[in-house]
Amino acid sequence: MRQREKYSVRGGRRPGADRGMWPGGCNTWGTFADCCDSWLEVKALGVKTSSLIKYERDMENHIKPFFGEQLPGDITPEDIKGFTQALLYERELSSGTVRGILVTLHSVLSYIERRTEFRLQKPEVIYPKDERKMVRVLDKKEEAQLVNFLIDKMDLCRLGVYMAIRTGIRIGELCALRWRDISFETCTIFIRHTVQRMKNMDSAAGMKTRLALGTPKSDSSDRAIPLMPDLEVLCHAFYPEEPDAFVLTGTGQCMDPRKLQRRLKKYADACGLEGIHFHTLRHTFATRCVESGFDMKTLSEVLGHSDIGITMNRYVHPDMEVKRANMSRLKPVLQFDGAVR
Repeated sequence: MRQREKYSVRGGRRPGADRGMWPGGCNTWGTFADCCDSWLEVKALGVKTSSLIKYERDMENHIKPFFGEQLPGDITPEDIKGFTQALLYERELSSGTVRGILVTLHSVLSYIERRTEFRLQKPEVIYPKDERKMVRVLDKKEEAQLVNFLIDKMDLCRLGVYMAIRTGIRIGELCALRWRDISFETCTIFIRHTVQRMKNMDSAAGMKTRLALGTPKSDSSDRAIPLMPDLEVLCHAFYPEEPDAFVLTGTGQCMDPRKLQRRLKKYADACGLEGIHFHTLRHTFATRCVESGFDMKTLSEVLGHSDIGITMNRYVHPDMEVKRANMSRLKPVLQFDGAVR
């Protein structure tokens, strides 16, 4: 169990557990690592490649090194608590990342429980609380500054960044967008694909990662976004002869999201704007929509969310001016004449 020694926090064994034994004396499944491999084979039949790679990464980097050589019957709630503490305080991973790893672990434990016909009950998994982080949103002055910079010497890449500010499109969706996905007849942008960099499963290729073009992250992400008049004019100006070309490159080769992120940083630096990443544009778009009176259902569909709660809790950040305007609505019902008695 050499790999597991990198984690110093460990839980105890279940009292009375017979080490090396499965329920009913069955020991055909082997170690917990073997169970992880079996679970992964089953999951591979019904999930996207990107999800499969994430599961494999969680397994190899965290779950197997800690639990791999144990038998499932030996894993206790205290072990899982120790694993959680190791991820949070030794690996210093964010609570959101740790929750994702624990979800994978819980799924494997549930799989084992079902395969043993509930003779082996899964131990409880307690998830860490989510951290509330302040996200960067451009104020109206900063947004106007960046927009003016983009328009000044507009090209395909700047058009893409401008499109993100005006639609809230994700970086992977933008990199995968082709000109044929933009309809001038219906004034609509169709989000049908996304591109991301992922682990190269072909070991003979000689490259650790590759760009993969696939479907959006969920059914809700496959959506249509109205094309606003300013974007329609710009898209008309840059529309190529070949509609299969990607919007950002004008060729049959899509742009790497990392390259687009570097371009955005260059633009932000030129404008003197700090702390800008691509998701900042999405946050900003959602916030402007709320300030303009969007109903949450419409905004949720435009952003490609499966739940309105995600829109409300993650992307909506009214500025102080809007908060003050809403607070002022209380004035007619306040009974105060200004006199101090």
